[in-house]
Amino acid sequence: MKKFSLAALLASALFVSCQSTPEGYKIEGEVEGVQEGKIYLKSFRNKMFFDVDTAEIVNGKFTFQGKVEQPLLYGLATEDMSYPSQFFLDNQNIKLTLDTEDGEIEKIENSPLNQLFLDNQEDVTEEGYDIDKLVSENPASPVAAFFLYRYFTYQLPLEQLKATRAKLSPTLSSCPYVKDLDQIILTLESVQIGKPAPNFTLPDTAGVNVSLADFKGKYVLLDFWASWCPPCRKENPNVVAAYQKYKDKNFTILGVSLDKDKARWMKGIQDDQLTWTHVSDLKYWDSEVPALYAVRGIPANFLIDPNGIIIAKDLREDALQEKLEEILK
Repeated sequence: MKKFSLAALLASALFVSCQSTPEGYKIEGEVEGVQEGKIYLKSFRNKMFFDVDTAEIVNGKFTFQGKVEQPLLYGLATEDMSYPSQFFLDNQNIKLTLDTEDGEIEKIENSPLNQLFLDNQEDVTEEGYDIDKLVSENPASPVAAFFLYRYFTYQLPLEQLKATRAKLSPTLSSCPYVKDLDQIILTLESVQIGKPAPNFTLPDTAGVNVSLADFKGKYVLLDFWASWCPPCRKENPNVVAAYQKYKDKNFTILGVSLDKDKARWMKGIQDDQLTWTHVSDLKYWDSEVPALYAVRGIPANFLIDPNGIIIAKDLREDALQEKLEEILK
């Protein structure tokens, strides 16, 4: 990934908190390879981007103007781009160049937050990335808060997550990433092994409401998945094998889908031969049930005993078979 070419920056400018100046922003952009058309400014929330403004591309150039309450992650996308180019927007005059061929912002000026963002964006998803070091060195940066919230709430052990969160500056208290992170930590504490599994009710494929409590008295694998999720589809044969082996031993599965298209959800169930009960509100990541269990990535699962207590989490491949063999032998 290309690095931003930045105007002269003060080192201290990297430590911008979730406070913003009152003047507002102006984005002056150029689009390589596109002379005319529309371009969309998108805000990021809960793993999704939402259109907030539209501009015309004229002779390869466009302008956005407005004001943000605090610096947060945004995206830019032309009509031909399947996924927006990401950047942090704060109330500054920003000049940038968008390369639609590789979907990246090739150059950006007057945006100190983005140097830190782009310097880490490519590496943050790599195994062994030290998020604690990033937070320790940039405790007041919303970029560090974003990376911790977006990529590590699901990966880090709870105590390590809490320790890294504690290093974020109090100046970030109003930042939505920190607020969401704090809520996720509270939820994670409530769904640890040994805790009662939170009850919920969702419609099944026929529109009939089904509650987790309906399965009390059985071992239940609460399986979070979606038809659009390749790792989920790859894991499904293993889940099917577990179901077929143990379904007559007081064991069942309740599938919770993060789909948003019912036809695709139904086709995924049929294609993968998932013959257990399935529920979904078809709200994608806005569904309340994944949030209830602090699920930030799928596939994810919780093994619940007949008394409704969580006894294992995130069992995949051989680990699922081994745990079921242990408790159902």
